[in-house]
Amino acid sequence: MNRLPRIVQAAVAQGLLPANVALPTNEGRPWPVVLLTGLGAWLAAVPLLGVVGLLFGNWIRGGAGLYLVGVLLLAGAVVVLRSRDVPLFVEQLAVPALLVGGGSLGFGLMRDLSTSLGATLLCIIALGAGAGIARPWLRVLLGAAAAVLLTVACVPERGGGFTLTQQFWFAWHVCLAVWLGAAWVQRSVLTDGARAGLAAVLESLGAGWLLATLAGLAWWSGMTFLVGASLGGGFAGEVLRDTAQRRSLGWEGVALQSASLVLALGAALWAARQWPALRNWCNGGVALVLIALAWFMPALGGVCLALGYCVMTSRWRLAAAAALAAAWIVGAFYYQLLWPLATKSLVLVAAGALLGGLAWLTPRQSAGQAASLPRATDRANARRGSRTAIALSALATLLVANLGIWQKEDLIANGQQVYVELAPIDPRSLMQGDFMRLNFRVPGDVRAKVGGLLTAQRPHVVARRDGRGVATLLRIDEGAPLGADELRIELTPKAGHWILVSDAWFFKEGDAKRWQAAKYGEFRVEPGGRALLVGLRGENLEAL
Repeated sequence: MNRLPRIVQAAVAQGLLPANVALPTNEGRPWPVVLLTGLGAWLAAVPLLGVVGLLFGNWIRGGAGLYLVGVLLLAGAVVVLRSRDVPLFVEQLAVPALLVGGGSLGFGLMRDLSTSLGATLLCIIALGAGAGIARPWLRVLLGAAAAVLLTVACVPERGGGFTLTQQFWFAWHVCLAVWLGAAWVQRSVLTDGARAGLAAVLESLGAGWLLATLAGLAWWSGMTFLVGASLGGGFAGEVLRDTAQRRSLGWEGVALQSASLVLALGAALWAARQWPALRNWCNGGVALVLIALAWFMPALGGVCLALGYCVMTSRWRLAAAAALAAAWIVGAFYYQLLWPLATKSLVLVAAGALLGGLAWLTPRQSAGQAASLPRATDRANARRGSRTAIALSALATLLVANLGIWQKEDLIANGQQVYVELAPIDPRSLMQGDFMRLNFRVPGDVRAKVGGLLTAQRPHVVARRDGRGVATLLRIDEGAPLGADELRIELTPKAGHWILVSDAWFFKEGDAKRWQAAKYGEFRVEPGGRALLVGLRGENLEAL
């Protein structure tokens, strides 16, 4: 706010803003007051809408009632939110009215029209409502909703030979193209002061539109590394399992990869043209690495293009969102079955080595130039401090990793050998590369008594081991003395539940048939209950 008057004066002097422009007034509303007022408005709106639904429910559900209610609520909300002098409580009441009005129109349009046409009309309505509202944060949300609706409209009910994954890739890139077109109009056409308001509206709507597009491309790629292990593979992770072979052999998959590569190449060339400082071999090497990764990751090229444009136009928050989406997509590459695990590892290791080498060489290239500057000594000290911090971080990582390895090796060598039967309805399947889903036989009453994850310490189950070493889980450990043939086993939290050590067994690619005969899990258990899954055994406890 301190810089705004100077910016406005400079804009007026250059003719970008009219001479009678006025600075926005500070509403002076503390955020706790706004939060409590908004909560009260929502609580008042919910029963009111319920009463309206009970009185006019039959009339609304049939015929044109939905459209009439939707138009009235939407128009009223836009009128209220367009005004700057309404009381805060009334303003907050307009937000649920906006949602209910849009939802009513959406329900009616989807009921009476095709999905594509209904979504297209809803997209236009969302953009129109956003243009008529004088609240930038609501414009951002409506812009995001419009992008999602356009995506739905671009996915045909009949794929015409393309998989659902490929259709969504096309739809999200249509959204990206629309955003780039709108940004070009804003940058090239809406540059005079008379249309500054329209440019501001387009900026807010475009921000929400781009955020939804970036989220969609990241979602299309599937869950990123490690997150996928906890939450599942995501949309693309599921669909790619069914279409990986088809995509690897068909021209459609090659077309997606080629388009991604072209988009990343265009982003690099455009950035070098707009920013001369990038025209050196180090930055060129970084661009080549990203272009190569874009070939393997069809969603990365479009995100790189959005990132380059946001950086070139100083939209730093949007650039940070694009960078986060790019990092997510690179991490999701781990879960794509289109490429063998060895190929994926080689690609990422090579990319990391090249980027690391470029980062190492860049300071050396600029050291001679920095020596002539007054603060060259401070910069040299900062570089030494950074290298020391990196070395200490690497040492700490090695210590933690090797400590964990030593603990596991000690447990394997000295722990008791125990076998636990797999449940007959075990949903074993190959997912996210080659691994087997495991479901150990745990009694239902034991699962019910474990409780939630918010406990002071991990729960233990008491198991009885027979002469062969096969353990049967009996009950939750409540501190009672154990029998001669009983032992404790610690449970592990996973995906919102307590499980027995692990729910997956990883193995080398191509060894699926070897493990299909598994009937028991082989564990090592220490006296305190800490356990480790070390193998799978067959029906007669034979090694597989």
